[in-house]
Parts: sequence; C-alpha cells; structure tokens
Amino acid sequence: MAQIAATAPPTPGQSPAQAGTDRPAFRRHSHRHTYGALDLGTNNCRLLVARPADEGFVVIDAFSRVVRLGEGLASCGRISEAAMDRALSALSICAEKLRRRRVSLARSVATEACRRAVNGREFVDRVYRETGIALDIIAPQEEARLAMLGCHRLLEPGEGPALIFDIGGGSTELVLIDTDEGQAPKIKCWWSAPWGVVSLTESEGASLANPDERLAAYTRMRERVRHAFRRFADLLPQDKENVRLLGTSGTVTTLASVHLALPSYDRSLIDGLMVPAESMREVSRMLSGMSLAERSELPCIGPERADLVVAGCAILEAIMDIWPARTLGVADRGIREGILRSLMARDGHRI
Repeated sequence: MAQIAATAPPTPGQSPAQAGTDRPAFRRHSHRHTYGALDLGTNNCRLLVARPADEGFVVIDAFSRVVRLGEGLASCGRISEAAMDRALSALSICAEKLRRRRVSLARSVATEACRRAVNGREFVDRVYRETGIALDIIAPQEEARLAMLGCHRLLEPGEGPALIFDIGGGSTELVLIDTDEGQAPKIKCWWSAPWGVVSLTESEGASLANPDERLAAYTRMRERVRHAFRRFADLLPQDKENVRLLGTSGTVTTLASVHLALPSYDRSLIDGLMVPAESMREVSRMLSGMSLAERSELPCIGPERADLVVAGCAILEAIMDIWPARTLGVADRGIREGILRSLMARDGHRI
C-alpha cells in the first residue's frame, strides 16, 4: 500500500515509514480538511492544495517548477547533486505551502527518475530529513492509474474504447479503459514505456543544426518509441473505429497551445480542448524541423521547453500510430488530481 501521511517536519531519527504510522487518524466526512497532492517527476515538481466541494474540489494553492531531476540519469544511473539541489529547492517551497495551508492529509509521489536511479531511495530519505515531505516512489501501474483518475472526465463522449496517456520526463504511461455512463472507468490494460521527454532527448545527444540531421534524429526517436510500444500494441483491440484518445502532459498542452497560436499559455483554453489528430501531427512535424533557437522563440515553448518538446512530439506521433483516433483530447490535469480524488473519496467525499 502506498504511504499516505500528513506532511510535517520529521522527528529526529524517525524514518518516513515510521512517521506515516505514528500520526493520528483523521476524522472522515469533514469538509474542513485541506488536502495536498505532490508529484515529483523526472522533469517537473508540481503541487496542488485543495478542499472538497460539491462533486469535486476547489484548488486553493498550486506550484509548478521545472527541476530536471532526471538530467543525465540515462548515462550514469544516478541523480546528480545539482539535480537533487534543484528538486530540494522546489520541494522546500512545497513544504512551506503545505504547512501554511494547514494541510491535514497529503500524498507525495515520485516517479521514473527515483525508480530508475541507484540513489533514488537515498534522495527520498534526504528529502524527508530536509523538508518533512515523505515521498512515495510509486510503481508505473500506480502512476498510470492516478493519471487516469485525474483526467478521464475529459474524454470525448462516446462508447468506443478509450486510451489515456501521460508523457512524462522519464517514461510514458498508457491506459486502455472501458467507460460506462455513471460508472468509474475500468482499466483493461496498461503499459509503461521507458521513454519520456528527458530520456528520449538525451538518447540523441547534442542539438542538431542541419535540417536533414534533425529529420533523421526525429525518425530515430519515433522508431525507439514505436519499438517500446510494440507489445502493448498487440494487446489493443483490432477494431479501431470510434476510438477515443486523451493525453495529459506538458507535451500535449504545449502542442495544443501552438496549434491555437496562443500568445501565452491559458489553461482555460487548453484543459478539455479537442484537437484534430492530424493537426497535432502537423504541429509535431513543424517543431521537429525547427532549430532549437526557432523553437525557443515560440511563446508557449520558450527556452525552458525548447530542447525537450521534439521528443514529446515523437512520443505523441508514436501513440497516434498505434491508436488512430480522429481527435485528441487535451488535459491539463493528471496525477495530482488523481491523488486528490483518491484521498477525498477515501474520506467519504463524492468526487
């Protein structure tokens, strides 16, 4: 069972596991509780703080920062000191927000970078000592489940099978679900591929200046991902008429922003957007042919995402190759929202 604990400064000498079992039980059905959900990924650190509301929740605080925890992990197998310091800086801010908002129940999860790194557990222990945040290194299946719980309500209406995916920094999770009106979605099968925007970008090395080299690199990235999806593709239904597709990640929200030619990112225009799949392919191929400098100048990409977005495009196209939906749903929600819904449901709230 994954650890669920209130976030508080650790008692000296107390382990995260001990801290989780020593804390008092929380009263159920209290609408005064404040909940926290923290997702430390390979590329980003994200936090949501929320309170239950009728048929959902209201966000009262949020935080997001690019920390690149998995930078260099593919080559050395370890989380670097610089990456740890970046993540700890962000997590310290999260810990302060959790304390200031008097969060009574929180769950904090870490994903592919901490799963893969030989010093992942060592880093988690350091995080607890220095911030009081008890990170739970979750399995890929749990990561996929939380992402699905967080965004499935944005699926395009219909009766056909649905595929939900989350392109992360170090891995990509895919979940095939069945949906019945009024019922929680049922997971038919899931998959975790060891390619995310950070790991796939690092597989190609330095930035390429020549257009032909960029095209060749993009083709290689798509082939790597296609190969990683090969066994999952065999599990998918052969009849792909009326299939639905929903993506939750920085990749799909960024590409949707480029598709709309937004001058700056606007969540209200992106979360729940339905985009023709062919339009997303056109955006992907356009970006893959640009230089790093050209991508950096696009307002919804900028220098922070310019080097990683092409890998995201390659992963997205590989997904659309195996699941040829006509429309791609875009979700600016995912693991954190899944955590919040799980915690609140456990406390008896209708979500």
